[in-house]
Amino acid sequence: MVELAHSFDDSAAYERFMGRWSRAAGTVFLDWMAPPTGARWLDIGCGTGIFTGLIFDACSPAAVFAVDPARAQIDHARRQPVAQRANFRVADAQALPFPDSIFDVVASALVINFIPDRNRALSEMRRTARAGGFVAAYVWDFAAELGPSWPLRRGICQTGAGVPEVPGAKDSSLSALGSLFEQAGLEDIATRSIDVTVPFSDFNDFWQAQTPSYSPTTKMIAAMTESDRARLVEAVRADLPLRQDGRIEYSARANAIKARGPR
Repeated sequence: MVELAHSFDDSAAYERFMGRWSRAAGTVFLDWMAPPTGARWLDIGCGTGIFTGLIFDACSPAAVFAVDPARAQIDHARRQPVAQRANFRVADAQALPFPDSIFDVVASALVINFIPDRNRALSEMRRTARAGGFVAAYVWDFAAELGPSWPLRRGICQTGAGVPEVPGAKDSSLSALGSLFEQAGLEDIATRSIDVTVPFSDFNDFWQAQTPSYSPTTKMIAAMTESDRARLVEAVRADLPLRQDGRIEYSARANAIKARGPR
């Protein structure tokens, strides 16, 4: 399989693709992490601000700074109601524009595997967290092919085509995340898996959400012949659990990790 770069410049498509999944997994993640109230937060790879909003809903923070390298994502986030309370800015997780030891919680939602230099990013997360502060993250379990796109990816494989490899998939398992956090010198490391189920009104709703314009998989499907695309659609449709009312519900798995900065 070839690992292809992902671009997240189409913020509306990203929201449609990942929004409902991110909210479902993020809610469980924050409950498990059990961060303190009144904390100063840094949300790394904030995208359109989905996880940022969950922080305000669940954690009563004193302040939230949120960064993402894609300007289109930050521009989208700044148009959302959460922007009245959060500080959004364009920044690279590998070179955070913040002083040492100023955040009580440094968290990353569905991002770490996409960062080219993950060790450097973890070092930056540790650097900006105060002594004993939380450093935490969760990512889809791409290593086990359990991310939200597994029905589509499995369908592509069933047609005989090669499916694009998700960037950083090897570092999405619980053991790999644990190793990254250990190498960063973080302490009190704990991990868990998060299984979430998301509904779609019908197959068309699922298909539109799963084929955002920026995805390498979408581009590969567009290059298929008409007959191959029809075979793919039927393979995916047959694999999805269909309710009597026509709705589709299926599950995906994220792997979560939390730790403390050295005291």
